Amino acid sequence: MPIANEFAPDVVLVSSGFDAVEGHPPPLGGYKLTAKCFGYLTKQLMGLAGGRLVLALEGGHDLTAICDASEACVSALLGNELEPLSDEVLQQRPSLNAVRSIEKVIEAHSKYWRCLQRSASTLAYSLVEAQKCETEEAETVTAMASLSVAAKHMGKRSEEEPMEEEPPL
Repeated sequence: MPIANEFAPDVVLVSSGFDAVEGHPPPLGGYKLTAKCFGYLTKQLMGLAGGRLVLALEGGHDLTAICDASEACVSALLGNELEPLSDEVLQQRPSLNAVRSIEKVIEAHSKYWRCLQRSASTLAYSLVEAQKCETEEAETVTAMASLSVAAKHMGKRSEEEPMEEEPPL
């Protein structure tokens, strides 16, 4: 999503393959994403291009998995409230293979996309851990900005205000 946000497309076209959804064995996917996750991914994509989003179903191997994931995507497209993800899912860290793949993408593309230059720090974190880091980072930036503003105001002392000089050592 960081690259998609920075690129700011006019329309988003998605070839919806659901091999990563639960139900597909490892040679075909094996990532164990829940159908609900596909609904949330669709909802995120709807935030791009003013909501102009086209999903095209590729096909698949496990009909139940395809139906569940498709239903979650269509539900998101219709603006229905999505079922909340479980705490277990929100606290689950990505697989090592996924982290390695994304690290390679970041390495290759970070020279072209500014947004990727800070993405690597929370890559192996769960969603909950990553959000906590973002909150802490935002709080730190806010505190530093407040100090900076306070320092500027301190630097604008009135000429009438006496300043004590320290004696030389």
